[in-house]
Amino acid sequence: MKNTLRLAAILSLTLISWNLDTPSARAKGKAEHVVMIVWDGMRPDFVTPQHAPSLYSLATNGVFFKHHHASYVSSTEVNGTVLATGVHPSRSGIIANTEYSPEMGWLSTYGTEQLDAVRRGDLLSDGRYLNVPTIADLLHQAGIPTVIVGTKPVVLLHDRAWSRTSQAAKDSVLLFEGKAVPRALGDSLKKLNDDKSFPTNVTYPNTAQDTWTTKSLIHGLWKKEVPKFSVLWLSEPDKSQHETGVASDISLAAIDGSDQRLAEVLKALEHRKILDKTDIIVVSDHGFSTINRGPDVAEILKKRGFNAAKKFDNPEPGDVMVVGLGGSVSLYVVERTEAVIRRLVDFLQTSDFAGVIFSRLPIEGTFPLDTTRIATTNYPPDIVVSLRWSADPNERGTPGLITSADGTKGKGHHASLSPFDMHNTLIASGPDFRRGLASETPSGNIDVVPTILWLLGVKSTNTFDGRILHEALARSKEPPPTATEGRIEATRDTGFFRWHQYLRFTEVGKSIYFDEGNGRPTLK
Repeated sequence: MKNTLRLAAILSLTLISWNLDTPSARAKGKAEHVVMIVWDGMRPDFVTPQHAPSLYSLATNGVFFKHHHASYVSSTEVNGTVLATGVHPSRSGIIANTEYSPEMGWLSTYGTEQLDAVRRGDLLSDGRYLNVPTIADLLHQAGIPTVIVGTKPVVLLHDRAWSRTSQAAKDSVLLFEGKAVPRALGDSLKKLNDDKSFPTNVTYPNTAQDTWTTKSLIHGLWKKEVPKFSVLWLSEPDKSQHETGVASDISLAAIDGSDQRLAEVLKALEHRKILDKTDIIVVSDHGFSTINRGPDVAEILKKRGFNAAKKFDNPEPGDVMVVGLGGSVSLYVVERTEAVIRRLVDFLQTSDFAGVIFSRLPIEGTFPLDTTRIATTNYPPDIVVSLRWSADPNERGTPGLITSADGTKGKGHHASLSPFDMHNTLIASGPDFRRGLASETPSGNIDVVPTILWLLGVKSTNTFDGRILHEALARSKEPPPTATEGRIEATRDTGFFRWHQYLRFTEVGKSIYFDEGNGRPTLK
């Protein structure tokens, strides 16, 4: 009964929204420009003078958010969309890097950031591939052009419009993975980069691609003027941590490379004499962990009698599409066959890899999908499993080990409910932010868009799940908001075993952040 009441408590939390059009939000920051730089996969414990001196200096002269949170699933496309919209995944419609939908493809999955998927999704939904507007959409509506560039294609989710009707949208630029919108800019950016196209080969560290993208921004797209809002999305240290693990020599070199790119941006702003008029926000999409084991979930399920596959050939009702997400797995059952879904949960609750199980159906010992705000209305999975993790150190002494679907031991991944995946980096500095503040107030990626709109003085009637980070603003006279911690649990007896899982979360005002979750079966 106690666990049931706890679960009921989280379910009673209604969908959280925040409206910027309130008296406390009508002010405007002093800065004339806002630049958001994303260090993909940057853990906050590596923000040190040794590993990232430029970023550390920015933090000591601005605000370091000590308890910042990614959204679950803690992966790039999910949090890239959160950083573009300020809403939870269930409202944006992007709940994973890789998803499955019969409308998008009957036999296989698709990458949610891929150009074909984005264009096809908009075509099928009358322009609502994302269910809410992005910050670029809102700024364009307000007459403000933007420049959004990224080494990775995730930035397409920030400003994906194909047909651009407003003047601000026409004056805006998107650069993703070396592809420019408008396309005609491509030749000039190639010329700027010593007549070299965007490098197609990933290296470790991925210096060449990040350098090409950064140079295109600061020496090309900023050549005439720096717009009010810019985004630079770097691929490191994510690329190197995936390949060589957290805290490897190559991954540390990747952090240093991103630090150099940051220094180049700051130097460019200083050269234009606008550094003191610019708010700089450095954020990562998620944290990172080291893989300790990598089960093939599809093969395991097949051995247990399920018709499971990572790609269908000739599917029938009851077949299971297994979508590996790294530290999580999504399971889609053809025709939503309830008996198969329940059998899957029965098996998972006795497995050696499941951590937290979320189910579309109400099943004992699981949490509903919307507990972590992943119950999209598009085509939700039947089951999502955050795989098991531990705080044990890797071979280099860095804590945070995870089970990763199809992963290789010693390499790196994320996307679980491990605190090392869910806690990421946020640093803000500039004329609108306090100086030398290590903020103890919990925050999240959902807060970035509302805060940037406040800084730019853009009012919106749109609702957000995040809040304005007033405690970090220099002009704010309000005391830091109070944080409330919560925990829910779910259990189930399964023969000789008792399944137990938990989820920890923090609330600040009407915003909710997820700290960690784990579970395992034990002998009764």
